This record gives sequence, C-alpha cells and structure tokens, in this order.
Amino acid sequence: MSDLLLPSRRDFLKTTSRVAAASALAGVSIPFVHAQEDNTLQVALVGCGGRGTGAADNAMSVTGPPIKLVAMADVFENRLKSSFNGLKSKHEKNMDVPADRQFVGFDGYKKAIDSLKPGGVAIFATPPAFRWVHFKYAIEKGVNVFMEKPVTIDGPSTRKMLELNEEAKKKGLHVAVGLMCRHGRERQELFAKIKAGELGDIILERAYRMAGPIASFRVKKKAPDEKEVAYQIKNFHSFLWASGGAFSDFNIHNIDEACWMKDAWPVSAQANGGRQYREDYVDQNFDHYSVEYTYADGSKFFFEGRNINGCEDRFATYVHGTKGSAIVSSAGHSPAKSKIFKGQNFKSEDVVWSAAQPESNPYQNEWDDLITAIRTNQPYNEVERGAKASLVTAMGRMAAHTGQVITFDQALNWQHDLAPNVETMTMDGPAPVMSDAEGRYPVPQPGINKKSEYPV
Repeated sequence: MSDLLLPSRRDFLKTTSRVAAASALAGVSIPFVHAQEDNTLQVALVGCGGRGTGAADNAMSVTGPPIKLVAMADVFENRLKSSFNGLKSKHEKNMDVPADRQFVGFDGYKKAIDSLKPGGVAIFATPPAFRWVHFKYAIEKGVNVFMEKPVTIDGPSTRKMLELNEEAKKKGLHVAVGLMCRHGRERQELFAKIKAGELGDIILERAYRMAGPIASFRVKKKAPDEKEVAYQIKNFHSFLWASGGAFSDFNIHNIDEACWMKDAWPVSAQANGGRQYREDYVDQNFDHYSVEYTYADGSKFFFEGRNINGCEDRFATYVHGTKGSAIVSSAGHSPAKSKIFKGQNFKSEDVVWSAAQPESNPYQNEWDDLITAIRTNQPYNEVERGAKASLVTAMGRMAAHTGQVITFDQALNWQHDLAPNVETMTMDGPAPVMSDAEGRYPVPQPGINKKSEYPV
C-alpha cells in the first residue's frame, strides 16, 4: 500500500524512466552469486501489497537479459491475486507464475524462495517484523535479496539482522535495501558536493514528514469475527511489533538521507510526542513526534513528524553548513529538486547549484544498480546501512515513547523484543500485542514506561 500522499513506489508503476548505473555500494572482495547460465534471472515476490508489487514491476523493467517473476507469496489471497493481475497486465511476457507457484500462508515465503534457481532474487515486502526471518531462509538457500525498508524494528531484530548479514557476506549474496533515495542520481551529486566541502562543516540538519493520516496510521476496533493476527498484519502501520509503527515506516527515508548527507549516524536522541483527536481509534501511534538527534561532533539533526488533518503539510530535508545550505529533498521522495545556496535563507537569487531536471526514477535506479551488480559479478550489500538507518529511526521513536535520552548503543542493546515469536506466528495464534476489554491496544507512556515503549 502507498505510504505517502506524494509520489510513492506504487505511483511509479507507470514510470518508464530507467537509468542503468554501477552499484552505489562497493564492499570487500567476496565470492559472487551468478545469474542462471541462460541469462534469465528469476525473481520471487514475498509480500504482494503496493510496495512489493512496485518492486516486482521495477525488477521486470530493468533492461537487458530477461527477468522473470516465477513465484509469489502472501498471507492474504486477495492481495496476491490483485498483485498478480496488475503485474500481468504490464509484464505478461515476464510473468511465469502458474497457480502452483502462488503461495498463501505463513510458510509461503519458503515455497517462493524454493522456486528460485541459484542466483535468483527474492523480494521481501511484508511487514518489517518478518524481514529477518525471511532473510535467514534466503541465506540458507543462497539466493539474492531485495528487502524493503525498514529492515528492523527494534534492538533485538537489528542484532539478528547484522548477525545474519555476516553469513550473507560469506556466501557472496547480493542484497539491496529499499532506501531508494540513496540511489537518486541528483542526491548522489549533492552528497559529492557536500563531501567536497561546498557547504563547509555541517552544523544543523532539519527534516519534516508532516501530512494527514495515511495508510493504516490509525485504525478502529477489530470486527468481532476477524482474526487478531490477520487484523494486525493488515493494519501493520498501527502496531509497533509489525512495522515499528508509523514513525519507523514513514519517516526512515528522511532520517536516512539526512544521516547520509552528514556521513554519520547520530549517537543519541531525545524526543517528544503525543496523541490528539483519537476518537475511537485504537492503534499504538502518536499523532506527532519531534526528535533532536545529536551527532558525535555535537551538531544537531531535528526531525518533525505529524499525521493530523488541517495542519501545514511538509515533506522535505534540509542541510545547513558553515559556508552555505542545501535542500536535499523538497516535496517528497522524487523529484528531489536538490539545491545548494550560498546563504541560509533558501533565496532563489542565492542558488549556486540545482539538480538537473527531469530527474531519474530512484525506485528504478535501485533495481538497475542491484541487477548490474549481479550481472557483472560485483559485490553489493546494503544490509548494514539499512539496519543502522532502521535502528537510528527506532532510536528517535524510543526516545519519544519513553521520555528518555536514548543512545545508539542503548537502542542496539534494547531488551524489549517487540515481536519475540514472529518466526512461529500463525493466523490462528496469539498476536505479539493484545487489546484490552475495550478493544484498545497499549500505547506509550513517556516517563512511566522507561524500559519499554508501552506497558508490558
């Protein structure tokens, strides 16, 4: 499902811009996993919502030797069928997903991965809580991976992901993470200029993700006849265990691109947040968040997030340095319309550089980069960066939910596991969080619950 009011991955299903380029990441020398000898690269889709469908579309839109979708899996049959029909209407010649390779259920990811030949790519676009579980199996089977963001939701899942990635690197697997802004050619050019010193020292960053309620940011009580697990997975933005909540799932892109431009990860975060106008909504999210991140050199990064109707909308990231300032992104993920200014006021007469227009499609770029790496036998692994971006995002969320200053190390070593039994979850089993007699789920209590994000 789309997580934006502005252009999202699903919006790019109609986009045909393709820019082939070498991998944006180059790692150490490791063994390589090759595509099949007949040059056809197989893809399996696990998680058939809007994001997964968009990723499969981008995969099949890469130019060059054939790329075929050969398996699909989801826990909801209607979502799988909808995705299948949409992709077939656009990529019929690249679709090879007969009924016996359309898998419904919690074990569907194994069956989809098992359908791939060595060197194929598994797309993971389920709620993020399942990411490490699926990654573990892909590593066992030796297949390459594209995983959507966030890749972790808390400290325990981040530790698992980083440990698993060591095995992925040993096997030479190519692994991409869906933080597509890093693949925007215009942002890459801006980053190079910042590294060259055109802004001087970065002393302040600001980012905003403020809009009305979107996706499953808030939900009303479950219908009496609906299964608890199905309800929570369907509305995964509303539950911290499933997605890291709206904060992690919506805000990670802006947080990640700010950290990228600084070329550092914050060492601590303090934050505020709260709930307004909640009526009969029962989700676990705050309606607004304000986070102050601190880098090791003492400079600050302020992030503002809000999902309230009738307020000013803003979706942008800014950087301020001792020699000038920059717009990283101005109105959503793409086009970024990046600019550098000689002052701090973003005046048109002070522009010294602007990204060329029209811009390339970052959603397509990230797939072009991954497939280029696979086909040219170049190392490619974005997991560590994706895990750290996910953790830094969660660090700000934890600070808001607990009312405490949370350091990077504290976030990484956080003991409250939001989804402790996710690898054995069933549709008929208990969910990681349950409602009270009123049908409401536990919400954060800053200053009261300091070691967990909600009462446990």
